[in-house]
Amino acid sequence: MKKTFVLLILNFSILFAQGNQTASFEELKYQFMQNITIDNNKEIQYKQQKKKTGLAILYSALLPGMGELYAGGYSSGKYFTIADGILWGGLIGVNAYAKSRENNYKSFAQAYGSVNVNGKDDKYFADIGSYIDIYQYNRRQELDRNFEDIYNEQTHYWKWSGQEQRSEYRAMWKSSEQWYNSSRFIIGALILNRVASIINAIRLVNAHNKNLKKELGWQIGFNYSNTISRPNNLSMHFVASF
Repeated sequence: MKKTFVLLILNFSILFAQGNQTASFEELKYQFMQNITIDNNKEIQYKQQKKKTGLAILYSALLPGMGELYAGGYSSGKYFTIADGILWGGLIGVNAYAKSRENNYKSFAQAYGSVNVNGKDDKYFADIGSYIDIYQYNRRQELDRNFEDIYNEQTHYWKWSGQEQRSEYRAMWKSSEQWYNSSRFIIGALILNRVASIINAIRLVNAHNKNLKKELGWQIGFNYSNTISRPNNLSMHFVASF
């Protein structure tokens, strides 16, 4: 709710000389109505120039820095935009490199482990790096009574020529997984960058609206009264909105 405070009330009397009237009730009425019109125009101007918090949040969520641009504070918002561009570039590069490492270990498994890579899940590619062949793996699952994890020898066969070959594959697989994990950290950074931009945009919108209200908040009013105790009295007051 808008609160108004009377900052100053200035009263003065206007003396009317016969044949030389300096002010009339109609003139004062006109001034008062003109003041109301100005006040209404300022209210319309405020609504037109007021920034919406919801739009600032949406813009910053889509592209960090755009909420600040909307609020008129891109001098700080540009750093969020730059950071977002760098992070996206890093994410694309990391994912591309991780994918190349994934293709390498799958090609290695096909060439040296007799692996059919089609239709296999991530668990399978992790398991073949931990056991020399499918028989060793299945025996381990039988001993642990994990019968649901036993692989079909026809569809999930693999066999390394030795531990050195298995270890080489394992290192390639591990490298790819590490790079994929790095991409998850970048995604987290992208989210945090948006959150920070949203908070900053909200702050700038609030500051903009507060300053706008101060700029448009001054009002001047006129009151005219004509009583026995105060004949031909004109009151002028200044009002500010906060």
